[in-house]
Amino acid sequence: METARFYRVLDEDKVQCYLCPHHCRITPGKRGICRVRENRAGTLYTLNYGRLISGNIDPIEKKPIFHLLPGSLSYSIATVGCNFRCLHCQNYEISQYPALHNNEIAGILHTPAEVVAAAQAGSCRSISYTYVEPTIFYEFAFDTAQLARKAGVRNIFVSNGYIGPEATREIAPWLDAINIDLKAFSQRFYHEVCGAHLQPVLDTIILMKELGIWVEVTTLIIPGWNDSTEELTEIARFLVAIDPHIPWHVSRFWPTYKMMGPHPTPPETLHRAREIGRASGLHHVYVGNIHDNEGENTTCPNCGTTLITRLGFGVGSNQLIKGHCPQCDTEIAGRW
Repeated sequence: METARFYRVLDEDKVQCYLCPHHCRITPGKRGICRVRENRAGTLYTLNYGRLISGNIDPIEKKPIFHLLPGSLSYSIATVGCNFRCLHCQNYEISQYPALHNNEIAGILHTPAEVVAAAQAGSCRSISYTYVEPTIFYEFAFDTAQLARKAGVRNIFVSNGYIGPEATREIAPWLDAINIDLKAFSQRFYHEVCGAHLQPVLDTIILMKELGIWVEVTTLIIPGWNDSTEELTEIARFLVAIDPHIPWHVSRFWPTYKMMGPHPTPPETLHRAREIGRASGLHHVYVGNIHDNEGENTTCPNCGTTLITRLGFGVGSNQLIKGHCPQCDTEIAGRW
């Protein structure tokens, strides 16, 4: 248990957390929406510091991050808890663990140094803070990221984008890349499916890009919820307006948790989304959660040469030469 960052004390020992845009007002003895930050007599504590529920070696493509160290391994860690309540969460067993287990905080204690050492021992070139929203174990992620950077290991957030601007600015110097789930482009979706708001996610994408973090975006396309041509076009145009080089991953939905009604996303819907993204001006749009060679490959936006071939989470070949296309010498955006 550690004292939390980013909160202010109110009257009668109440506190207000501003780590994320929920800005929870927490009375003594209670916790915020994430269920891992608790007010004890006017001091806010993070209950999950170092209590890792998961520590795995993954291909970086699984995050998915395609434009940073392709083909490398990433040491992936998580604690329990989340600041969203997504009805379709594929990791709900850990994201909603405290709510499902009478506020228990599961996990095995680790130090930041142990995480960095485990990454190095596994020949991982990065650490990914993932599986649940990393903002809810921010203090541990921040301390670990500093040690990792000093050891030459990159840091990656896999995030829902629900992090406050103060926390974003603090961790930015230590963060190399982030994949942000832009789950939809409607407030209705965020309210009914996630228990959150759309605008803070859009603000985070913009701010992360402004701060020099490598940004990739994922949209899980759910039939009947966010698969209309109009909404997909809105997402693509929003990203293009920020930077047409932002990779957009459009992924297949599978029924899970509390969202069992919609059928799996038809492959043709993903291909339509990819074409919408490309037609809107995005240079790199990838199809995920299905095996699709063409939709997973990186191509040169200038001459069309296939630069990196992928299948699933594996890289078949990488033709980039110091980040440039070997045919036309166009610089390909990324951290190669």
